Amino acid sequence: MKFTRSASAHWEGSGKEGKGTISTESTVLDKAQYAFGTRFEDGVGTNPEELIGAAHSGCYTMQLSFLLNEEDYVADALDTSADVTFEDGEITKIHLTTKGKVPNISTEEFEKIATKAKEVCPLSKLMKAQITLDATLL
Repeated sequence: MKFTRSASAHWEGSGKEGKGTISTESTVLDKAQYAFGTRFEDGVGTNPEELIGAAHSGCYTMQLSFLLNEEDYVADALDTSADVTFEDGEITKIHLTTKGKVPNISTEEFEKIATKAKEVCPLSKLMKAQITLDATLL
């Protein structure tokens, strides 16, 4: 399977005083605002780091579901958050926290499959940042 997805950004003005928008081909994001204040402060809007976190948590969770299915498990629920650390001009760490409600699986098996999902998730493989994981079976 091969496909390409697209997103775009528009920016006006200087780095600190300027402002921009981010859009996706699907239009789920359609001129979503971002600026210095939304990235480095607590302004209203989005920022690249939270978008990376959303993409990584979504990709990882779907990968985990596929790997569980390969072992004949079907999750009732999987919830993952991604904490993206920006430090000294680069993303240095992404910490995934996943919680799963999966019938008939042991904690050890869930943790093993969750760890494998972290390693083979396409976005995990893309990142050079340290990626850590806490996996909890509910």
